[in-house]
Amino acid sequence: MKSPYLITKEEILKFYKSVNPLTHKGLQGHAVIIAGSYGKIGAAVLASKSCLKAGTGLVTTFTPKCGYQILQVSIPEVMVITDENANFITHIHMPLIPKAIGIGPGIGQELGTQKALFEFLRTNASALVLDADALNILSENKSWLELVPENTILTPHHKELERLIGQWDSESEKFQKAIAFSEQYKVIIVMKGAPTFIINQTKVYQNTTGNAALATAGSGDILTGIITGLLAQGHEPCEAAKLGVFLHGLTADIALPQNGYQSFIASNIIENLGKAFLNIEN
Repeated sequence: MKSPYLITKEEILKFYKSVNPLTHKGLQGHAVIIAGSYGKIGAAVLASKSCLKAGTGLVTTFTPKCGYQILQVSIPEVMVITDENANFITHIHMPLIPKAIGIGPGIGQELGTQKALFEFLRTNASALVLDADALNILSENKSWLELVPENTILTPHHKELERLIGQWDSESEKFQKAIAFSEQYKVIIVMKGAPTFIINQTKVYQNTTGNAALATAGSGDILTGIITGLLAQGHEPCEAAKLGVFLHGLTADIALPQNGYQSFIASNIIENLGKAFLNIEN
């Protein structure tokens, strides 16, 4: 494999868009986050809040009934639609077509949720980010990958990637398999790790921000929210992925001197997103 392209500030500034001073929420994109199940509504909260904090004008969260109160109280800025089921998602129906959808954080792998994902993929027309249990369900039902639209962004961690592309014996084999998978299904793979790589068919990008502080529960849910938000604002999928991982890593670099590695939690990513945007703009 030839050397990957580095995702640096210079690279980001080539396509970074500052906010139009005359904009309004309707022009800043509408994103939907489909997330959560009983005991994992926190994943929906983290993904939805980070989606908002990434600059999205409107965010709607689709979650089981048990998440309604938690979301309404913890993020008053987010609109909430609930499944008819109390504890997990069984039927994804929305009275809107958003610009982008992020699906998977904390949804679990109940049979009803698997069927709901299949029906959703069959009918969805929005730009898409697939994460966590959405990826785990797809790795158990590989034929469904044919339903995933071109340029969909997949955000697997090490184990989720292994389930999707199969085991590897070396780093070079891992990249060969990921590139082949990306080419076969025409998807963008965000290979989360230290460092994070993005595979867009034959192109490979390596992120230059981030540190060990990001190895914490909920960190991936937040990345899903950020990338979904950037997609909703009109970024091309590969640009949304590159900017998303760059910002996500940058928050940990900014926070490290005050927080240290051990005390940095996923919510600190959200708290430092504003500073990360300012760092790019200055």
